[in-house]
Amino acid sequence: MENNELKHNTESMKAANQPGIYKLIIFGVVVCMIGTYARFAYDSWQVSLASWIVLFIGAIISIKGVFKILDA
Repeated sequence: MENNELKHNTESMKAANQPGIYKLIIFGVVVCMIGTYARFAYDSWQVSLASWIVLFIGAIISIKGVFKILDA
């Protein structure tokens, strides 16, 4: 039992479980959702282009959070 507790109490596990990382991922997902909903808001190429840009920015933010977890 004690050996199992040591596996889950490592420095990398503590670093990966920081709340800031998960807040970053949630923020990225919310930005992606805004970009997705904006795609259907109005039929215009300007709005569509802006929504794609917002969608990709949100995806990059989310992926950055995932890589922070994997790097820990």
